[in-house]
Amino acid sequence: MANIAFSNSPLSERGAQQRAQQQAAQGVPAIPTPQQLEAQYAMPAATPLETDRMTYEDTIFKTVVSFGVLVVGAVIGWFFYPVAILGAVAGFVLALINIFKKKPSPPLVLSYAGAEGLFVGGISYYFALGFGFDIVPIAVFGTLGVVGVTLALFASGKVRASAKATKIFLVALAGYVVFSLVNVVLMLTGVADSYGGLRGVEIWGIPIGVPLGVLVVIMAAYSLVLDFDNVKRGVEGGAPRIYGWTAAFGIMVTVVWLYLEILRLVSYFLPRN
Repeated sequence: MANIAFSNSPLSERGAQQRAQQQAAQGVPAIPTPQQLEAQYAMPAATPLETDRMTYEDTIFKTVVSFGVLVVGAVIGWFFYPVAILGAVAGFVLALINIFKKKPSPPLVLSYAGAEGLFVGGISYYFALGFGFDIVPIAVFGTLGVVGVTLALFASGKVRASAKATKIFLVALAGYVVFSLVNVVLMLTGVADSYGGLRGVEIWGIPIGVPLGVLVVIMAAYSLVLDFDNVKRGVEGGAPRIYGWTAAFGIMVTVVWLYLEILRLVSYFLPRN
């Protein structure tokens, strides 16, 4: 007890300060005093933002900003729908740049959002002219519904990405890309002249585009699961904060794909103008 009282006395503190000054003059690192150590231990732990790491809140903010830019672009594309072609080309080029760029670039991600917005707005107006303006809100709310349900299932742990499911998804995606490219060529050459090309071919009175559209919507929903899983692993793994833009880009690509597929799927159930 006597030793403890002596160590906390003013004389002891003055002596510790003198020793610290002598050590500093001699180039010897100063040993922290008990009071300094206690103050350091009492300090709150650094937050992910202070350590420049990914957080859910920051990633959500980046995603909302990206979709905000996309919506502005979509409004412009709606009123000036011929720019949809320019938006499609620019969006495709910017998507490739963002995919293969090692370090994410916020300006490039937001530029992609704006270009893709022009395309989405223009193509939405085209579908509205052909099938009525009700098709757009139906597709929008359908997209929001799929995103909401997928996010809820992922957050509850009922749906998770797995190696086997991802492998099946990639094979199905590759097959769908090949089908789409062949279909475009057949439509451009006039071989398949029905609405949607091969998608319009009917089997038992049902266009191929209907079951195919349902399958692709499920694929897009699983792609969202992969996007959410990437965010989860990035946050838990302490990835640099800048990679929140990569997550926002991935979610945006998937949601736009989902919206376009639902827009096309709905068109099969509406009369053409």
